[in-house]
Amino acid sequence: MGRMPSPDFSLHGAIDLGARQAAAKKQQQRQQAGGDSQYVMDVTDETFNTEVVQRSRTVPVIVDFWAEWCGPCKQLSPILEKLAGEGAGRWVLAKVDIDANPQLAAYMQQLGVRGIPFVAVVVAGQLMPFLQGAAPESDVRRSLDQLFVALNEQGLLPDAPPQEGEEGLEAEGAQQPAEDPAYVQAEDALRRGDIEAAATAFQEIIDANPQDLDAKRGLALVELSRRVQTYDVAQVEKEAAERPGDAQAQIRQADVELVSGSVEDAFDRLVQTIRRTAGDDREDVRLRLLELFDVLPVDDPRVVKGRRALSSALF
Repeated sequence: MGRMPSPDFSLHGAIDLGARQAAAKKQQQRQQAGGDSQYVMDVTDETFNTEVVQRSRTVPVIVDFWAEWCGPCKQLSPILEKLAGEGAGRWVLAKVDIDANPQLAAYMQQLGVRGIPFVAVVVAGQLMPFLQGAAPESDVRRSLDQLFVALNEQGLLPDAPPQEGEEGLEAEGAQQPAEDPAYVQAEDALRRGDIEAAATAFQEIIDANPQDLDAKRGLALVELSRRVQTYDVAQVEKEAAERPGDAQAQIRQADVELVSGSVEDAFDRLVQTIRRTAGDDREDVRLRLLELFDVLPVDDPRVVKGRRALSSALF
């Protein structure tokens, strides 16, 4: 999962009392209806920093950007609310009405997002794109599972309380495995959103051990995030749609799709581009696809499927 550094989430400016009152009313209606309202909240420009950013330091927060006029939002939002209830506190859902919260809507646009529904995840004060567009419940559920695997692998999940029978291990003299200082440095850089420092740390690990697959994957994630930061996402999407035979346009769009969580779309886009191109263009696309494979574990089913598709396209 590509990690993108976020700007300061502290949102200042005029307080939109109408938006705050609307959110409070929705929250009250949700509470009166019962169910899993404790895991779903409506947030505003004014409350986002407290209820999302600060809360994310103890539990991941999924943020659903939506609007009343958005048909796909009405399909996706109930799915997210249902899954938040099933999660029972593993994560919480924050809902943002972009029409009522102009500062958050503007911030979403600064991220390069041009359409809703758009879903992000905030962990330890850092925001990362998660989903773009509506999707069936099975796909959303699978994406959530993959998200938490990735967060856990990157050491980004807040520390869980000790499980029954685990308390007192340290007091009893049990030895905890020592963390690799190089990985600690890389992960700290990721938490700070310092992509350059993370790239340097992962490269040092690889230089010391060229066979370290985790470090290679970490570096691939960092390189992907670094590339996408330089893109005008709206322009990238426009060029990819208008120029299906343009290898570089399709490469950039695949980067954006992978960062947004559309892994299979990114892989399929490049495989189809390989079928349409030749020479240096085809080789550029092949090399980028191999780089994107490196972002995920080698045994990820999507990577396995993508490698088969690549072989078929080449031969």
